[in-house]
Amino acid sequence: FLSLVAEFCCGFFVILILGNFWFLAVLYLLWLYLDWETPCMGGRRSQWVRSWTVWKYFREYFPIHLIKTSDLNPNHNYLLGFHPHGVLVAGAFGNFCTGPSFKNLFPGLTPYLHIMPIWFGCPFFREYIMSAGMVSASKESVSYVLNNEGGGHASVIVIGGAEESLNAHPGSLTLNILKRKGFIKMALKHGAHLVPVFSFGENELFKQVANPKGSWLRNVQEKMQKIMGFALPLFHARGVFQYSFGLIPYRQPIHTVVGSPIPVKKNLNPTTEEIEQLHALYLQKLRKLFEEHKRNYGIPEHKSLIFE
Repeated sequence: FLSLVAEFCCGFFVILILGNFWFLAVLYLLWLYLDWETPCMGGRRSQWVRSWTVWKYFREYFPIHLIKTSDLNPNHNYLLGFHPHGVLVAGAFGNFCTGPSFKNLFPGLTPYLHIMPIWFGCPFFREYIMSAGMVSASKESVSYVLNNEGGGHASVIVIGGAEESLNAHPGSLTLNILKRKGFIKMALKHGAHLVPVFSFGENELFKQVANPKGSWLRNVQEKMQKIMGFALPLFHARGVFQYSFGLIPYRQPIHTVVGSPIPVKKNLNPTTEEIEQLHALYLQKLRKLFEEHKRNYGIPEHKSLIFE
């Protein structure tokens, strides 16, 4: 979805350059140069964009729900680890970038959804995603959000990243997390409380061409992901008037469950052992969150998370 909108924005920019409006393109390039650091400095959200009626229909289509399990004190800053990535990351966008759900459930907290920096290099598209509350996933950007002395900021990071989207098959419970410890280090450096978030139904929105590890397709996808910075899952779902084939996601409910916070003390120079300990605790809390809620959302009793 993001790719399609980004392509449209880039195409519009090319039309400006090739047409009689090249001077507008030049002015925008100047603006881009002056505004380059904004995605790493909290972005530029617009409540008007975040409240568009189209997002209400977007959330109701699946539908998307946000479930609270514990209060989050707005006097602290938080780092929310979102799982799984899925193909669309619909739960993250629907709950943290649109609508009043997060604000109503967690008053006093402002969520910032961190996405790959590459998206902010796309003309016009960067303005759109920033207005929705998205910011760069760079270290500088996360530090800027979590450095708010008064608290009240919540960094939302899709921990598995683009690589995890290649595992986004219906029924899949595999998370790319064992080697991902940068978010743990950031939480320690800023004293941001860690909160595991699991989005039930995220992997059910699309069917993906079989790509088991070691297959030629998976090898090509992983090589392309390393080159371009984002993955290219080969997915399909339903059409507009039929359910056999298309790119419109299936109407499967998404329940994004926000877990209890893990208190973190500020540590500017955490040791490897301290990072490992907190990482292990986070995995434990994430697994507990999943196990406590899986029965409510159709996950068989014998199914459990797989950490890679």
